[in-house]
Amino acid sequence: MRKVSMLLALALLTALVPLSLFAQRYPVQGRVIGDDGKPLAGAEILLFNKDNGQKFTMKTDKKGAFVNIGVELGSYRITVSKDGNLLFQDTLSVTPNVEFQEINLYKIRTEQTTEQKQQAQKQLTPEQRKQMEEQQKHIEEQQKAAEAERTNIQGLNQLLANGRAAEDSGNFDQAVSIYKQATQADPSKDILWARLGGAYLAAGSKPGTDRAAATEDLTQAAEAYKKAITIKGSDAAYHNNLGQAYAKLGKADDAMAEYNAAATLDPADAGLYYYNLGAILTNTGKLEEANAAFDKAIATDPKRADAYYWKGVNLLSKATLKNDKMVAVPGTAENLNKYLELAPDGPHAQSAKELLTSIGAKVETSYQKKK
Repeated sequence: MRKVSMLLALALLTALVPLSLFAQRYPVQGRVIGDDGKPLAGAEILLFNKDNGQKFTMKTDKKGAFVNIGVELGSYRITVSKDGNLLFQDTLSVTPNVEFQEINLYKIRTEQTTEQKQQAQKQLTPEQRKQMEEQQKHIEEQQKAAEAERTNIQGLNQLLANGRAAEDSGNFDQAVSIYKQATQADPSKDILWARLGGAYLAAGSKPGTDRAAATEDLTQAAEAYKKAITIKGSDAAYHNNLGQAYAKLGKADDAMAEYNAAATLDPADAGLYYYNLGAILTNTGKLEEANAAFDKAIATDPKRADAYYWKGVNLLSKATLKNDKMVAVPGTAENLNKYLELAPDGPHAQSAKELLTSIGAKVETSYQKKK
């Protein structure tokens, strides 16, 4: 009998356990959208039961989602915070059919802003309301223009990428066609005209190109670069490349003017521009002016080997004969040897040695070939 009584007592005790210990729990889940319209990651979600003080915490993932599968029924205060800043607060009833919680801070901010504007407009005079409407219209037009420009830039960047790919593959005619399309889409961008000029310049300089076709390509290159300069005249590279086109067309004076302009605009790279100027002057037989340009190139860039070589070659034109022996003017051997010092394996190395031998000058042998 004693054993039976104990079992009955245990059963009674079990029956008296408060029902709250076995309260049903339900999932609470949702997503937080930040005030920038993007999912808010790392936000802290707190559910606080105002009746019994229970708390449930969650944290949003990179998609802004949060979930807790065991929240008791009841009325809660839900708060959203991040980095110690309270972002949102409201009440939430957890029921067997609790809905997915979409907390859109962007939408809330937008609606609040709209409501504030509406309240403010009610207090404005008709004239003030008209001015505000005009300002809002202007802002909207600017936003539309900015969006259109972004779309335009995306399209142009794709054309530039396609054109560059065509150039890299040696298909300059295709590159010209693509860049033409770009300039037609937006003729106000200097970079588009410069790219078109570069494609024409490459096509006109390609070995084996028919002379008439090359002349046409080089003429088009010059025209494209001139348009780029009209838009952005401060770009030294545009002037240099226009000088290249003029040089290949045999327009020496025009080429020299562009190289000088480039050197003035970009002193840091003036060595290149002055060298190009010296090359044009050399080709036109203006050797004194050419060597003056090479001197400027060397002063700006003392390691520009070709400038020394061509200066030495030009100085040979002043050599005289004495007893059937060539006598070079001072500086000839020094410049040729300087070239060998800087470029012992350069394209003019053998020629420089032969010229030194022809004037009876010593060829320096201390210049080791580059490994």
